[in-house]
Order: sequence, then C-alpha cells, then structure tokens
Amino acid sequence: MATNRTFTMIKPDAVGNNYIGGILKMINDAGFKIIAMKYMQLTKESAGGFYAVHNARPFYGELVEYMSSGAIVAVILEKENAVAEFRKLIGATDPTKADEGTIRKIYAKSIAANAVHGSDSDENAQIEGDFYFSKLERF
Repeated sequence: MATNRTFTMIKPDAVGNNYIGGILKMINDAGFKIIAMKYMQLTKESAGGFYAVHNARPFYGELVEYMSSGAIVAVILEKENAVAEFRKLIGATDPTKADEGTIRKIYAKSIAANAVHGSDSDENAQIEGDFYFSKLERF
C-alpha cells in the first residue's frame, strides 16, 4: 500500500554546486510538502550505516567516501503516493537517460554524482526518514 511520505537527500555534488534552492523549488512546485529538513555532513560511519544495505557491493566504499565528502540536505516529503511521484520527479539514476525536466536531468553530473537520493519503496522511505529524524523533528 502506498503511503504519503518519502525521503530524499540532496547529495554533496548538488550542495557543493549551490543547487539546494533550485532542487527545493522543483520539489515544492511539484506539490510536495516538507515535513522535516536537515543540513548536515555525514561521517564515514553514518554514511556507512545509511548505505549498509549495499556493503557487499563493489561500489560501497566509494559511495561512503563520496557521501561523507561534503554537506547534504536530508528531507522528508509528503504528497499522495509520495514515493512513486518523487521517483518520477527525480528521473533515472543516469542523468543522460533521465527525462527532460527531471531533477537529475537538470542538476546531476553523472551516475555517481546524481544530485539526489530518493527512496525506492514505502518501507525504505520509513527506514531512511527514521535514520535522520526523530519524531520531534517532523512537522
């Protein structure tokens, strides 16, 4: 069953290129409500914990290194059918294959530096949101 919340993270490449405002504008313009938001830098340990599901994959070390290389913006979003709607808004992981007008088509530089993370399921949206935010930090 689809829920009305999803999780996103504006990644270090997009933060470093000053794309936070543009990305948040696209999110708001698409009808999402921001429930929680945090500007922070991940440690290698916290990045490793967040991406623990990938720890056996060959790209895990590089992913942890990259995600702890600069500031990120963690966000919980709300909208009807949030996960699916947000996945449409961000576009394909590979920005060269992303649809025109999507966040990754506009702001991503490569598959690795793809500007934003978006939860891939309702279950993961809950887990990922809980990783970054307490109940008191949600509005």
